[in-house]
Amino acid sequence: MDEFEFFFDKEWSDGLPVVTPTEERIGLMLSGTTREPGEVLGLVAPAGGELSIQSVAAHAVMAGCKPEYMPVLIAGLEALLDERFNVNLIQATTSAGAPFLLVNGPYAREIGLHGGVGCMGPGFRANLTIGRAVRLIMMNVGGGIPGVTCLGGFGGPWRNTYCIVENEEESPWESYAESKGFSKNDNVVTMIPLEGPVQVWDDASLTPDRLLATVADMMSALGGPNMYRQADMAVVLGAQHAHLCADAGLTRSDVHQKLLETGGRTIGDIKRGGIWRGEKGANRWPFPVDVHDDDFFVPAVGDPDDLHLIVAGSRGSPSSMVMHGITVACRAVTKQFNM
Repeated sequence: MDEFEFFFDKEWSDGLPVVTPTEERIGLMLSGTTREPGEVLGLVAPAGGELSIQSVAAHAVMAGCKPEYMPVLIAGLEALLDERFNVNLIQATTSAGAPFLLVNGPYAREIGLHGGVGCMGPGFRANLTIGRAVRLIMMNVGGGIPGVTCLGGFGGPWRNTYCIVENEEESPWESYAESKGFSKNDNVVTMIPLEGPVQVWDDASLTPDRLLATVADMMSALGGPNMYRQADMAVVLGAQHAHLCADAGLTRSDVHQKLLETGGRTIGDIKRGGIWRGEKGANRWPFPVDVHDDDFFVPAVGDPDDLHLIVAGSRGSPSSMVMHGITVACRAVTKQFNM
């Protein structure tokens, strides 16, 4: 039997051909980590399959990874399996949510992870194969099969692979990891449960206030989940947009605060559409809301820690990305890792 067709027939693929995980290839992949092959990272919901380092290596081979990607992949999976992240929910969601893997630190650059122009793909092996390995494990070990346990109405290409490094070289500020208390030389992964990216295109704004109003509007879309419940959210500022803000004297913290203050809508706006459910629905917000006051402002992100401000992309493109979150029951996890 043809080896590629074998994996399709067994439904061990994500819909694309995989590299056959021979013993020789798995052994070579294991050379990229000091962890023991039999070490178990945890159980992957909803099927509860046991995820060992050996299994990680096999799926890394299938996805097309290099051995040196293993430390990032293992760290990302440990974040995925953290109780706070709640992989069971993101596996079974009816939305298009997926685990977004952000990497910071010198090791990411060493292995070729990309955060500059075109970083969300296609074209960058480390980004695409690490993200793909995560998804293959979610499917094969965790049983996250579309239409069976995974009930997203549309899915999306970000559910195949969703991994970037922050563009620290072109960022005008300290890194995302540094903003969380890590040092510049720490290697850090952050796994965030997010919907797919929505582009914010703005080549006209010359001031931060005008630009950030555009970003804030996308954050508070009536069709996005954040306006109706507490959840994480990522704003990935393109390097050009980040420099526009920095050149006007704004720090990362300043931009973060402005987006918290302006990203949102009044109750009157929210009542016009979306999943508004009146007083009963207002209980989903973790702060008091006067549903009878149409002028009452409801922030898209109520907890400052839930807004993840990242710099990526190119200084040559006037674009940024907004990714809405899933729910308060599925949260971001950040952890430092070693090689």
